[in-house]
Amino acid sequence: MQQVAIKADKISKVYRLYNKPGDRFREAVNPKKRRSTDHHALKEVDLTIYKGETVGIIGTNGSGKSTILKIITGVLSPTSGEISVDGRISALLELGAGFNMEYNGIENIYLNGTMMGFTKKEIDERLQDILDFADIGEYVYQPCKTYSSGMFVRLAFAVAINIDPEILIVDEALSVGDVFFQAKCYHKFEEFKAAGKTILFVSHDLTSIAKYCDRVILLNDGVKLREGEPKEIIDAYKQVLVGQYADDGEKAAVADSALNPETLEYGDGRATIKDYYITDKNGLKTTAIIKGEPFTIHFSVDFTADITGPIFAFTIKNIKGTEITGTNTMYEKAFLEPVKSGDTKTVTFTQDMNLQGGEYLLSLGVTGYEKDDFVVYHRLYDVVNITVISDKDTVGFYDMNSTITVK
Repeated sequence: MQQVAIKADKISKVYRLYNKPGDRFREAVNPKKRRSTDHHALKEVDLTIYKGETVGIIGTNGSGKSTILKIITGVLSPTSGEISVDGRISALLELGAGFNMEYNGIENIYLNGTMMGFTKKEIDERLQDILDFADIGEYVYQPCKTYSSGMFVRLAFAVAINIDPEILIVDEALSVGDVFFQAKCYHKFEEFKAAGKTILFVSHDLTSIAKYCDRVILLNDGVKLREGEPKEIIDAYKQVLVGQYADDGEKAAVADSALNPETLEYGDGRATIKDYYITDKNGLKTTAIIKGEPFTIHFSVDFTADITGPIFAFTIKNIKGTEITGTNTMYEKAFLEPVKSGDTKTVTFTQDMNLQGGEYLLSLGVTGYEKDDFVVYHRLYDVVNITVISDKDTVGFYDMNSTITVK
């Protein structure tokens, strides 16, 4: 029989919101006259985390992810419901929150260790591991107020991760520091998982959720929508992102935050790109695509002039602006026809997603050649953010899907 590490029973958290600072005082003096409105951060959420599990919590901003973690760790008290925890917790929530900026690194290690319930002897035993993990050299003997932000988070993370907890709670903390330190953090995370520790993991990084979690819980607007296998719940989350998640006939109304409100566009005005979106293999609108699966880019183009041979195109860049891939109807020999003023063309590009897990930017274009001149009718740069979800990344920008034999 599985042992329970964390159990939340009908946890609710309600905040009172006031329009003016003075309204809080006025309501306290005269409680019969309400001057506040209630914000329900959590609404009767039930969670059961078993010992040895790695469980992810996903959801849009404001869904209640961080609130439930703070209640589990004792930072917040629930408005109603009960929480029970069996095991010593290390929580990577707000790194360095308990640091004294006037103390040096060593002094803060002992201060934080004591706050976590360790004796001086226990901290002594872990001190070298913490120093090796942080790797900030002689700065550890300087006041923390002199640290760069990178050095500060390295030390804070090193303290939190090296106390050998029974339960590790992580809230978006594995992306601190430079790429080499991030690799070290993920390696430590894998060590915890291999050692059978209980891990509760909140992240917007769906690739990490898919790779590490045994089970995933989806929150939305303070309500637990679903829980289950990572792929199943990530698919449901993708529906939430575009307001297409149906639960008992109702849709979750969540705006698609992956559209760029500051898209760069230009062109001579003879064509206009509109109604652009992406669908997954099931035909659902989304901006999160699972690596290895087919997806389709859709857009429509209105023409206000006769054009002999328009070329429809897309490109995908990484977040540093490097063009990774793309194609167009001329390369693909897919459309080589004239269009008339007043025409509307609907364009789709369908392909498999073989890019590595990560964040990318989609650009769209309608161009053409008039005699020997290249003409841009309309271009939209970095119009949509695409998230590629992967549980296996190889070297470079894309996966060659190699078949390997070793004899």
